[in-house]
Parts: sequence; structure tokens; C-alpha cells
Amino acid sequence: MFKWLLLFAGAGLVYLWIKGKKQAKRNAENPPKPNKNKAEKAVGPEAMVQCQYCKVHLPQSEAISHDGRFYCSKDDFHELDSEGWIGDAQWRMSPNQDVRPENIQPDLAVIHHISLPPGEFRQRESSQYIVDFFQNKLNPNEHAYFAEIAAQKVSSHFLITRSGALVQFVSTQKKAWHAGVSEFLGREKCNDFSIGIELEGDGDTPFEPTQYQVLANLIQKLTGTYPDLQFAGHSDIAPERKTDPGIFFDWKKFQKETGISAKKLPYGLDPR
Repeated sequence: MFKWLLLFAGAGLVYLWIKGKKQAKRNAENPPKPNKNKAEKAVGPEAMVQCQYCKVHLPQSEAISHDGRFYCSKDDFHELDSEGWIGDAQWRMSPNQDVRPENIQPDLAVIHHISLPPGEFRQRESSQYIVDFFQNKLNPNEHAYFAEIAAQKVSSHFLITRSGALVQFVSTQKKAWHAGVSEFLGREKCNDFSIGIELEGDGDTPFEPTQYQVLANLIQKLTGTYPDLQFAGHSDIAPERKTDPGIFFDWKKFQKETGISAKKLPYGLDPR
């Protein structure tokens, strides 16, 4: 009797082994579908980031990312934040800056032009030369003109390239070194109370339509924070030294596209 029990037990084990092999083969050919009703295995908590504009914390997967910064909405991304930076600009901080005098807010925007090397702004790398210049990184060996200016310490708050890229070097709350010796309606030291805006170009070539569009968009953001802004060219505040933005800057087009009151343009709309 005991032998028969061992025989039946051995046969049962062989049957179970064969059945297991067949089931494994079927599973390999037709993998079982995941059960949607079962909770997925928990993964680690998602990284939280802070919106540059409103300072709210949110999951990184829900944020808009730009240049290592995060925003919780497209509206916030396109605004001038509480620290004086515009989210959708390329941030290239310049060391050439300092604090504004106490209780002074910007009430003047100064329009400039710049090209490095002079008149060669159509080169692809030309705007990078400007960035290098404002960051004190311009290589004096790359061009004879660079050797003349590489030691200068200058900056602007913004640069608008020929292609319409917006670059920001200095917070609007800080003082950039763009105006030099200057006077606006009897007030000297314009850097103290102004925002500098450079357009990539020279005095002999019209500016690009996209530059006017980006400029108008920038002015809209700036006036939302600084409603008392007036507007002038560098040549208006330093007429004995400067000619920019020059006769090819269209002040009428600028006024039309921005909707600025003529009262905010004390030097008029004629080319100069």
C-alpha cells in the first residue's frame, strides 16, 4: 500500500511540473495584461520647484522650464518679475552694474544701437560678441576693434538682436552702465534713473521688423511696472558724444506699435 502511495505522489509531482512548464510557455507567448484596478507601485516623490514669478511651489513636471528657471504658467513666464527680470529673455548677467540711488525708480528708457565688429552685425556670431562685451569676456585678439574696447566696462539692461532674440544683462531694479555722461531734461547721470535698451544694428542700416515687435512687447512689460517711463535716444541725452539709435530708427513706427503717448517722447518723432 505504501508503495502505491509513493507512486501516486510521484505521478502528481510530474503532472504539476509539466503543467507549470506549459503555463510558463503560455505566459511567455501571451504576457498577462496589467490590472488597471490595482494601484501602481509607488515611486519616489516628484521634485518640487518654485515659480520665478509668483514664488509658488509646484511639481517640476507641471512647470514651464527656461534656462534653468521654472514658471507655473505662460503668463508668468512672459512677465517682468518682482526682482526685475523678464522670464522669456535670455539671462546673461553682467558684472557691470550697481545699485540705484535710494528711492529712485526708472522713469526713462534709452534706445541705443550696437554692432560688434562695427557694421558687421549680419555675422552669425555678432550678437555673441555683444554678450561677451557686456560680460567683460570679449577677446581682444579676435578683431582689431576689440583690442580698442575690450577693457571698457559697460552694460545695458536689454539687447534685441537682429533675429529678435531678447537678452537681459541687468535687473531693471539695478543700474546698468549704458548712458555715460548724459542729461535728460536737466537731470544728469541718466544711468541712475533709466533703463538701457540696445538694438543690434548700426547708423547706416534700417532695423528689422522683428526688432520693433520685440521692442514693443518689451515696452509693454516695462510700462506695466514703471508707468512713468519716458523715451529718448542715446543721442538725445548725450548729443555731443553719441548718434545712436540714428536716423534709421523709426520713432513714428515705435510710437505706433507701442501706443505710447507723444507726451512720453519729449524729443519728438522725427528721425535724428
